Amino acid sequence: MKKFLIGLILSLATISAWAQHSLSGKVVDAQSGEALVGASVWTENLGKGAVTDEEGKFSISNLPGGEVELRVSFLGFETYRQVVTVPQSGDLVISLASRAILTEEFIVSATRASGSTPTTFTTVDKSEIAKRNLGQDIPILLQYTPSVVSYSDAGAGVGYTGLRIRGSDQTRINATVNGIPMNDAESHGVFWVNMPDFASSVENIQIQRGVGTSTNGAATFGASLNFQTDTRQDDPYAQIDNSFGSFNTWRHTVKAGTGLLNDRFAVDARLSKITSDGYVDRAFSDLSSWFVSGGYYGEKSVVKLVAFSGKEQTYQSWYGLPESKLEDDRTYNYYTYDNETDNYQQDHYQLIYTGKVGSNWKTNLAFHYTYGRGYYEQYREDDDFASYGLPPVIIGDEIIESTDIIRRLWLDNDFYGVVGSVNYISTNGKLDLILGGGANRYDGDHFGEIIWARIAGDTEIRDRYYDNNAVKDDRNIYAKGTYEIRPGLNLFGDLQVRGINYSFVGVNDDQRIVDGHENYTFFNPKFGFSYEKGNRTWYASYAVANREPTRSDFTDNPITEVPRPEKLNNIEAGVRANAGRFSYNANFYYMDYRDQLILTGQINDVGAYIRENVESSYRAGIELDGAYKVSSAWTFGGNIAFSQNKIKEFTEYIDDYSVEEFQQEAITYTDTDIAFSPNVVGSAIIEFKPTKNLSLNWLSKYVGQQFLDNTGNDERALDAFFTNDLRISYSATPRFFKGLELNLLINNIFNEMYEPNGYTFSYFVPGETSSRELVTENFYYPQAGTNFLLGLSLKF
Repeated sequence: MKKFLIGLILSLATISAWAQHSLSGKVVDAQSGEALVGASVWTENLGKGAVTDEEGKFSISNLPGGEVELRVSFLGFETYRQVVTVPQSGDLVISLASRAILTEEFIVSATRASGSTPTTFTTVDKSEIAKRNLGQDIPILLQYTPSVVSYSDAGAGVGYTGLRIRGSDQTRINATVNGIPMNDAESHGVFWVNMPDFASSVENIQIQRGVGTSTNGAATFGASLNFQTDTRQDDPYAQIDNSFGSFNTWRHTVKAGTGLLNDRFAVDARLSKITSDGYVDRAFSDLSSWFVSGGYYGEKSVVKLVAFSGKEQTYQSWYGLPESKLEDDRTYNYYTYDNETDNYQQDHYQLIYTGKVGSNWKTNLAFHYTYGRGYYEQYREDDDFASYGLPPVIIGDEIIESTDIIRRLWLDNDFYGVVGSVNYISTNGKLDLILGGGANRYDGDHFGEIIWARIAGDTEIRDRYYDNNAVKDDRNIYAKGTYEIRPGLNLFGDLQVRGINYSFVGVNDDQRIVDGHENYTFFNPKFGFSYEKGNRTWYASYAVANREPTRSDFTDNPITEVPRPEKLNNIEAGVRANAGRFSYNANFYYMDYRDQLILTGQINDVGAYIRENVESSYRAGIELDGAYKVSSAWTFGGNIAFSQNKIKEFTEYIDDYSVEEFQQEAITYTDTDIAFSPNVVGSAIIEFKPTKNLSLNWLSKYVGQQFLDNTGNDERALDAFFTNDLRISYSATPRFFKGLELNLLINNIFNEMYEPNGYTFSYFVPGETSSRELVTENFYYPQAGTNFLLGLSLKF
């Protein structure tokens, strides 16, 4: 009997030890008592963990009885460690003390809007980016934010992609990474294909619509995208992300970080590889990238080195789909040469310092260098020798003036400079003043090589047929500040002076000598106010932006007729609120352009189309966005923008081949829509979480009709489209993993056939029943029908 009782006691003890229990609690800020959302809770001896929810709560299930070594960490707070006994009576309340280490937010403060800044903005944080990131480019990841229309040349979201915000294309959207300008100095564009999987190293993105608070780089003429790269994590980590999907799309990403070493140092790194065959025939992408950051984190200073690089090879699908093939051959690709590819690599280096001086001052200084080089290769059938500066080839008695050629058009450029700012916050907190500036230089070589010719004549491989260099210096100084004149009422001012010195010399790709030198000085003031009361903030602002022409405006136009700079007067007014379960933003904008540059059909002396200034044009609209958390399971969100985008008057030029001697006919239009500016853009997201670990999202996007040119002609337009996606996410914390997440994204679930981008041109030819006939040719960039991406993320 005694042995039986001992055995029973041991058995009950064993069963108790292996019984499955749960541990739950809440993590709060020790000073304010507020819940900390996204804190990491980890059982070190069991290898299981959780992340706190919107209320700061966590729960870890399937734990054996006994002692559990608990570690809780959150950015900016001291790591908390405690041994608890499971089962635990009641919920834990864990208070984290703030860490005496300078945070990294000031690195991007000069380009960011705050809650009291009177401008229109949306911030997308790391967790939201991660939900969407399965390898597609940044424009596709941002397509559900207000007033955004994104597109992909290859049709599947990988490769050459772009976006428009309020109808403004990428050349008019200022982009910065850690406050450092990213736009190409000459074209003003940002080529996301050169930054594959960059979203995996982004902490957050702030999208400012309108002129915003853009400080560094090209002027904002529609919006700005301000990226902050990964900030320090206190604990060591590793992460593996893999995904695959339609069109043989694959993504492989490995990330790792040391955590905070000796309470002062941290290193983070990433390697990525993305490949896709593309929706369009042969429009493949082969992309690779890396990211490394290392920093010293002191109580009063942070010194951080950030380096990242992207290398891409894409098969060209730039030509677009002719309208005649739109119905029955949507994947058609005009190019057939097997190496009709774009090849480019871009390396970025940033050395960043930020520090505190006393209790009222912060400083920021960043040195940067970008090295870009690459080419695109083309097969050209029956090109004239004269187009390459070559004489005709004489074989016997035959004079040959053209041949098939393979050529490479090269870019080799350096971009470097320094940006800095100093921030003063008064002791009473009423005045927040930033003084700053920057100086950057771009030095770019443009040249073309002949690498093969069917009839070579007196040429050698890699003979250069054009070669020119451009140097651009861009300098700015600014002062911006917010002053609280009474509780809740803030005045805002921002004064910037920007100077540009641009010179170019050499032979252009059309064999013209293009030597020129231009200087500009712009004054860009911004003023506004905001009023905060309760959970609402009302704001209004007026801002001015001036912008120089792009490289092609200089090189394609006759040098004696350089286009005038553009000017934008922007009014923004709105209200934003966050009332617990319900948050919303509503705003009005008016963007008045002077001398906006547009394509009119006018040609230069060698037949290239040029842009011309139009005296007056505008964009005006209302944007609404919000989200409502119905319950712990259901959340509804969405946004919609209604706008009018008009050119008051412009003249179109149409090529006329119906007459013996070529000419152009001029037609004047008034009050027409600006190209690629839909009057309605909207999206909606419904999230259903039946359990804590499972999330189902229905995502819808509507884009109204877009005109391909500025004539407002329905025959030169992109049809409105409405797409729907389904995203299913499952997360878990199995033993030996900090986290596991499975994501399934089904794009365009109803197989909508749509085209968000294209181009058009028209010309007159001799008519059969009349003297002439107008021919219009439209070209489109079709997007894929129903397709999927499936991703698995493992965190260690």
